[in-house]
Amino acid sequence: MALKALFLNCTLKKSPSVSNTEALIKKVATLFQLKDVETEIIRVVDYKVHFGVSSDEGEGDEWPKILEKIKTCNILIIGSPIWFGVRGSVTQLVMERLDGTYAEADKLNGQYPLYNRVAGVIVTGNEDGAHNVAAHTLFNLTHLGCTIPPNADCYWVGEAGPGPSYIEAGGDKHLYTNRTARFMVENLTFMADQLQRHPITTNLNMLNQQAEEVS
Repeated sequence: MALKALFLNCTLKKSPSVSNTEALIKKVATLFQLKDVETEIIRVVDYKVHFGVSSDEGEGDEWPKILEKIKTCNILIIGSPIWFGVRGSVTQLVMERLDGTYAEADKLNGQYPLYNRVAGVIVTGNEDGAHNVAAHTLFNLTHLGCTIPPNADCYWVGEAGPGPSYIEAGGDKHLYTNRTARFMVENLTFMADQLQRHPITTNLNMLNQQAEEVS
C-alpha cells in the first residue's frame, strides 16, 4: 500500500504570507514524492483550532478535521519555527491537542491512535533552539505512540541576533540541512514501510493490568 506523509506547518503566519518553515517543508515533501510517498501540508493557523487537551473542544473547533488526517497518515512531520529559543506557540498548541488522543485508545489492546505511525520534525529560525525544539517535540510524539527512527529531524538556523531567515539567507543551499533532510526522508520512509508490514502488537491493556497487580 502507498505511504502518506502529513506535514503540520506550525508557523504563526496565516496564508498566503510567506513561511520559511513551509519553504523547508516543501523541500522535504519533494524528496518524499521522489520515493512515491503521497504528501499533504496543513498550515495549522489557517484553521480555527481551539485551546484545550481534548480531541474536540466544541462548537467551531476545527482540530477534529486535522486529527482525522493525522490518524490516516503513515508519517507525521511537525514543522516548527523557533521563537525565544523554544518551539512556537502553534506547535505547543498542536502537542496539547494531541494529548486528547490518550482517551481514544483501542479497546482491545489499549494502543493510542498514533501507534504504528512514524514521526519527524522540521525546524527553522534565527539563533539557537533547534535541538531544544526537536528534542521536546520528538519526545512528546513517542509518548503519544509514534515511532521515531534515527535522524528524524531536519533544521536550519541563522546567525545570532536578528537577520535573514531560511529563504532570504539561501538556506536551500545549506549542506547540513540538505543532508539531514535526506537522512530523515530515507529513515521515515523505511520505518513507515516496516510498520505497515509488521505493526506493533504491544498490548498496553495487559501490561497495565500487570502493573496494577504489583502496585
